[in-house]
Order: sequence, then structure tokens, then C-alpha cells
Amino acid sequence: MGAAMALDMIPPPHARPFLAANGWGDAEILPLAGDASFRRYFRVVDGTRRAVLMDAPPPQEDPRPFLAVANWLTDHGFGAPAIYASDDDRGLVLLEDFGDNRMREAIDRDPAATEGLYQNAVDVLIALRGCPAGDWRPYDRAELHREAALLVEWYCPALGLDVDLAGYTAAWDAVFDHAIFDRPVTVLRDYHVENLMLVGDPHRLGLLDFQDALAGHPAYDLVSLLQDARRDVAPELENAMIERYCNVTGEGEAFMRAYHVLGAQRNAKIIGIFTRLWKRDGKPRYPGLCPRVWTYLERDLAQPALAPVAAWFDANIPASLRGDPLQLSAR
Repeated sequence: MGAAMALDMIPPPHARPFLAANGWGDAEILPLAGDASFRRYFRVVDGTRRAVLMDAPPPQEDPRPFLAVANWLTDHGFGAPAIYASDDDRGLVLLEDFGDNRMREAIDRDPAATEGLYQNAVDVLIALRGCPAGDWRPYDRAELHREAALLVEWYCPALGLDVDLAGYTAAWDAVFDHAIFDRPVTVLRDYHVENLMLVGDPHRLGLLDFQDALAGHPAYDLVSLLQDARRDVAPELENAMIERYCNVTGEGEAFMRAYHVLGAQRNAKIIGIFTRLWKRDGKPRYPGLCPRVWTYLERDLAQPALAPVAAWFDANIPASLRGDPLQLSAR
């Protein structure tokens, strides 16, 4: 761990009094992880007891949405971590420790388990679809546009591309009808193997990083699982899991149009966010993930429902400039 990372993972000064006030005064606080936001996580160890301390520092972060979604998920039988204590104003939350067995590493250790683990993750989404959405903001056209715009706000300038901004908005507007669901469900928005924990035996799926939940189309979380920015998902596995989902839910062509529109929208957003993490936030590892995301994006753009958006990309971003923005900008 480098000096900067070590400094970043020092607990805030108010962590120790918070733990003491909640019965963990003698606990050891160990660095666990940071993420692409300002949130940081620590493991709290007191003898045989373990918990996780989330530091979501204001004003950049607010733990209240996390707490609201966690409580909603628990109330509906899903595997959110139990909440032991919180200090909302200081951004501290003490929560259940799901351990270290992430779905990603479980797949890496035992590739033969891949399909079964993905089936379990799809089944959670099928169950989630059966619940009316929580009281979240809608995942509406305005939100879809705002997110898609991150690509032209960050990626294109990083490469010195002068693109047709009005045409970009119009192209997405022509396809977003497919992405609006008449019975919104809770959309966790970052549902992938690095946010899924295998807890206990037999395993239940523990859910993480759901604080940005919205009420929207159920295809969104499915595409975030199966077009994973951080690991390659084989097209054969993607298709098998879509088939499993549709066989249970009875979905068909309209759902698949939504799947690819939301896939394209999400992948465009991610390319913009990963570029922003490099340019604005000084996190240069993220641009290296963009080539994989471009592969997913182009797979979605090949679908007939995405024809207006595909035409915009063909006219504005040459194939030779679709990749790692850090490397491409250095040419």
C-alpha cells in the first residue's frame, strides 16, 4: 500500500468516539477499501466480533440514502447488511461484516462455479422485480439524459473531439421510450460481481453499494450485471442469463430493446465517469477499463433499436478513438 493510500485509509478522528458510544470502544480499526466515491470502509475487530465502519464524509457524501435503501431491502427479504449504529451528520455507519468472499473472487477461484453464481444473482433480480419500487426518485428521461451526457462532457474533450452535442441528445431522445417501464421497480444501479458477497453456507447474496437506488426499468440491473465494466462476461453467459430471466418473467422483445438501450446508456455513462475519475479526481487506473466498456457499448449499438445513437457515434467518434482515453490522448 503506497503512502497516499495509507494516508487515505486513516480513520476520521470522530470514528473512535462513535465506536465507543456504540459498544465497540476496544475494537481495532483496519483499512478495508475505498471506492470511486469519497466513501471509505474499515473493518472493526473486537475479539470474535466483526463489523464494517463506513465513512461517508459530508458534504461530499450522505449516509441517509444508504440507510433508507438498506432498510427497504431488509424489509423485503433481500441481503442488505444489518445496520448496528449510525451518526448521520458525521457520515458514519456501523454495519454487518459480510466477510471477504466476493462473487468476483469466488469465480476467479472456481471458474466452474461461474454459471451457478450468476444464476443466483439473476434470481435476486427476478425477486426484486416482484416488489413495487421503494420511495425513490424516478429513473426518468431527464436522469437518463444527464448520465448519457457524461461521455460528451468528459471523454470527448479528453480526446480533443468536437462533437455534435445537440445531435447526441436528439439521438438518445429517439430511443429512450424503450427504457421507461410502466411498473417501476427498485433499481440498485451498481449491481455487479464486485458488489455481491457470498455470505454463510449455503450462500446468500449480500448486497453492497446500493445507496443510489432509483425507481426504474428492471433491465438496468440485469445489464449492469452482465455487461460488467470490471470483468469480461462472455456473450454466451450473458445470453444464457438473459434467457433465464425472461423464461421466469415472461419478457420478450420489448424487454430486450430496453436491455440494449439501457446497456448503451450505462456504458456511455461509465466511459464518461471513468474519464472524469482520471481527469478530475486523479485516479488513472480507471481509463484502462474503458476498452472493455466500449466493447459492450458497440455490442448494444449494433441492435436495431439503437440505430439513431449508433449513427451519431459513427459520425462523431471514429473507431480508432474508442478505447483508453489516457493512452489515446497521449498519442
